[in-house]
Amino acid sequence: MPILARARRSRASRSQEPAWAALPDGDLLRVRIKDLKLKLDGIWLETCLDKLNGELKSHGLSVRIHGWLSDEWFSPPETPGIAFPFYLAHPRLTRLERKMMLEVEGGSPRDCMRLLRHEAGHVVQHAYGLHRRRRWQALFGNPSKPYPASYRANPASKSYVQYLPRWYAQCHPDEDFAETFAVWLTPRANWKQRYADWPALKKLLFVDAVMGELDGQKLPTAKRTQRDPLSSLNMTLGEHYEAKRKRYALDTPTVFDRDLKRIFVRETISPRAPLAAAVIKKNRAKIIRTVARDSGEYPIALDAALNDMIARTRALNLRAPRSNQATRLEISAMLTSKAVYSHYSSSSRRHWFAV
Repeated sequence: MPILARARRSRASRSQEPAWAALPDGDLLRVRIKDLKLKLDGIWLETCLDKLNGELKSHGLSVRIHGWLSDEWFSPPETPGIAFPFYLAHPRLTRLERKMMLEVEGGSPRDCMRLLRHEAGHVVQHAYGLHRRRRWQALFGNPSKPYPASYRANPASKSYVQYLPRWYAQCHPDEDFAETFAVWLTPRANWKQRYADWPALKKLLFVDAVMGELDGQKLPTAKRTQRDPLSSLNMTLGEHYEAKRKRYALDTPTVFDRDLKRIFVRETISPRAPLAAAVIKKNRAKIIRTVARDSGEYPIALDAALNDMIARTRALNLRAPRSNQATRLEISAMLTSKAVYSHYSSSSRRHWFAV
């Protein structure tokens, strides 16, 4: 009997929950995404979308954004809409996302609104054709520039706003505009004071002026279509996460033996000290949280980096002679330094892939 059929039979008389919600992770990963049969209507994501449209309306923008569920956050240029990732539509899927990716992008109302304001920037850009303006191109760059497979961020740059993590405005002109728009749209952002001495202020002032021009302007009619809706996604959850984990771990910061030998010592020098691999394992969660917060690196990439570190310390027979806390701080500092100056994974999907 198929997995979903068994689960449906056992729960049919007990709950209104979908049949797959009771499955263990191994079985759930074999379910096709299209078979989740979830909708945006009536859940908390719809409330967030309504709030976004309210913010746009308060600025006189006539565009009304529609939404649907897909496998990632994105906003295609041909329709004024935003796709929400399916894992936000049910707590069971949210838990699976956290287990597989070590984070849930947009998992709280606050974080969801931040992403929606960013996506709204893409919608407004394409709905009004703003990227065709010479001033837009002078400030943000060539919108036809291909998206890179990866990009090197400069955390110290003041030419870009800092909104979403990982200095995302720096990866492409479209993302630069979307990030700038999101800062402008955010209620009580005080962006004039926040960016007063930044070159990025010119971009914010441009957005402010253009949105003033568009206040009350009727938007050309556009079809409210859906790209890659949930019902069209034939891949299983397992296939989805295999590809996603590979994509975001692709640019894992490289850990060199020299760094490990600086933090740890060989077994012959301190044979009674704890194994370096055991210390890293014990502190894995705290290290990931610290480095992800300080560097902006993807937790899944950091997890892969720690796996590499564990393997190398075993191969080199390294021990941890210092205290647990001191070792954790050294590993975190080393990994943060490497992550900040490494290549960050970016939107390797199509040109409309969001974050």
